[in-house]
Amino acid sequence: MTDTELKTLKDNLWHSADMLRAGAHLAANKYGQPILGLIFLRYADVLFKQHKAEIDAEYNLYKGTRMEREYKDVAVEKCGFFLPECAYFDFLNDAPDDANKALLVKRAMEAIERENPRMEGVLPKEVYGQLVPEEEPEQLSRSVRVFKDTPEDISNDISGEIYEYFHGNYALAEGQGGGAFYTPASVVQYMVEVLQPTTGDKKFLDPACGSGGMFVQAARYMHRHNATNDEMMHFRCYGVEKEPDTVKLAKMNLLLNNIRGEITEANSFYSDPYNAFGSFDYVMANPPFNVDEVVVDKVIDDTRFNTYGVPRNKTKSTKKASDKKETVPNANYLWIGYFATALNDNGKAALVMANSASDAGGSELEIRKKMIEDGIISQMVTLPSNMFSTVTLPATLWFFNKQRTKRDEILFIDARNIFTQVDRAHRKFSEEQVKNLGIISRLYEGDSDAFWALVEEYKAEGKQSEVDWLLERWPDGKYQDVIGLCKVAKLEGEDGIIDNDYSLNAGRYVGVVIEDDGMTEEEFRTEMLSLNAQFASLSTEAKALESEIEKNLKELFG
Repeated sequence: MTDTELKTLKDNLWHSADMLRAGAHLAANKYGQPILGLIFLRYADVLFKQHKAEIDAEYNLYKGTRMEREYKDVAVEKCGFFLPECAYFDFLNDAPDDANKALLVKRAMEAIERENPRMEGVLPKEVYGQLVPEEEPEQLSRSVRVFKDTPEDISNDISGEIYEYFHGNYALAEGQGGGAFYTPASVVQYMVEVLQPTTGDKKFLDPACGSGGMFVQAARYMHRHNATNDEMMHFRCYGVEKEPDTVKLAKMNLLLNNIRGEITEANSFYSDPYNAFGSFDYVMANPPFNVDEVVVDKVIDDTRFNTYGVPRNKTKSTKKASDKKETVPNANYLWIGYFATALNDNGKAALVMANSASDAGGSELEIRKKMIEDGIISQMVTLPSNMFSTVTLPATLWFFNKQRTKRDEILFIDARNIFTQVDRAHRKFSEEQVKNLGIISRLYEGDSDAFWALVEEYKAEGKQSEVDWLLERWPDGKYQDVIGLCKVAKLEGEDGIIDNDYSLNAGRYVGVVIEDDGMTEEEFRTEMLSLNAQFASLSTEAKALESEIEKNLKELFG
C-alpha cells in the first residue's frame, strides 16, 4: 500500500466514522471510545487471520502426542492473543442489522477478555447500545461495515498506524482532555530514531505512558530494522498511567500491535510497580508538565527522585504543618531525575519536557548541575511550536545515554524552524525531517556510513532537495557544528555550559543565522534612517489622532 493509498484509506475511515456521531446518543468527547473499540476488533481479526496458518501448523504438529498444547496457548505464543470465533469480524458484520448487534459486539469483547486475562476489564463493552437508537437501529451495523471495508492483507504496522491515526484525531477533537494522553507520532518517531532501540532481553519503561504510543513506535522501529517476531518476544514494555480509561487504551494498543508488556494503573510519583531504579534499558515518556501538587514527604526518601535532588521551595511555608503538607514547586525535575535513575548501566532515555525546565533556577538549577556534571545528558533538542495538540509553546526533548564516553559535552539541536505545517494550528515532522534530524545524532556518534546510506537512499528516491540539505551542511559526511541548527558544547571553556549558568537551552549555543540582505553598510544606514523618519512621522500622526478622539468623546459625553 502506497503512502497516498494509506492516507486515502485513513481519511475515508475517519470521515465515515465521524458521520455516525450525529446519530449516536453519545457526547462528542465520548464518541472515540466505541469507535476505537470497533477498530480494535477489526484489526485484532486481521492480525489473528494473518497468523492463523502458522498457529494451525504448530498446533497440528503435536496434536495427539504427549507434547500437545492447547490451541489458545499456541495462538498467544505466535500472535500475542487468542481470538474466539464469536469475535471474528465477519461474524459480527454478517449478523442482522438490528439492535441485537450491540449485544453481539458486547459478547465478542467479553469473550476476548475471558480468553486473554491481560485484557480483563479493558474493552468498552457497554457503550454499543447507544449506537443503536430506536429511530435508527441499523447505525451500529453501518459502523461495523465502515471498518470491514479495510483490506485484510495490510501489514500490522499499517493497521496500528490507522488505530493511532484515530487516537490522534480524537485527541485533537476532544481538546485538552483528550490530547492529554496523545503524543504526535512524528515526535515519537524522532525520539526513537535517536535512541535506536535494539532487540534482545531489553526492558522499556514509560512512567506516564498514556495510550502507549512510545512503545508502539519503538516496536515499529525494530520491525523496520529486520527484527523477527521471535526477537520481539524478548522486548518487554512496562507502562504506568494514572487515568483508568487511558490504561485501557494502552492495553488495547499493545495487543493490537503484538507488543509484550504490562500497563499498571498508578501514580508514578507515589508508586513504583516495577522497581525502576537502575532497572531499564530504555525509558521514554511525555510526562505532564509543571505539576505542583506532589507532596515532598512522599518522594524525599525515594532514590528514584533524591539521587539528583528533589525540587524545593526557596522559603519554608509559614503555615502550620497541620494545614497543608509541603509540595514541590514544580515536578518537572522529579520526572527528569526519575528517567535518569531508572536506567541500567547501558541505558538510554528520551523525554518531552517544558522549555522552561532547560533554564530553571533555584533548587532545579542545583539538580541540573549534578546531572550535567555526572555526564548522563547526551543531547538536547528544542522542538517547533504547535507540535502538540494541547501545547502551543515549544517543548524540549532531553536525551540520556549511560553508554557514552564524551561525558564532558552535550549535543544541542535547535529544530524550531524544521517542521511541516499540517493546518493553521498544528505542525509535524515529515518522514524526511525525522531522518535528517536523526542523522545529526549518527554523525555526532561518528557513524558516517549511516549518513552516506541516507544520501544514497534519497538519490534512489529522487529526493534531490534532501540530498542538497544534507551535503550543504556536512559535505564530508562528518559531524560539524551548523550555525542555527546544531552545536556540541563543552562544559568547560569560554561560552561553555558552565559559563552559560548550566543552561540547557539550545538557542544559547547554536546561534542564529543572519541572512545577507545584500546591502552595503552605507545603504543599510540610509535605510534605517528612512525607516526611523517614517516611524517618527507615524508617531506624530498617532498622537494627533489620539487628541482628536479624546476631543470627540468629550463633546459626545461631556
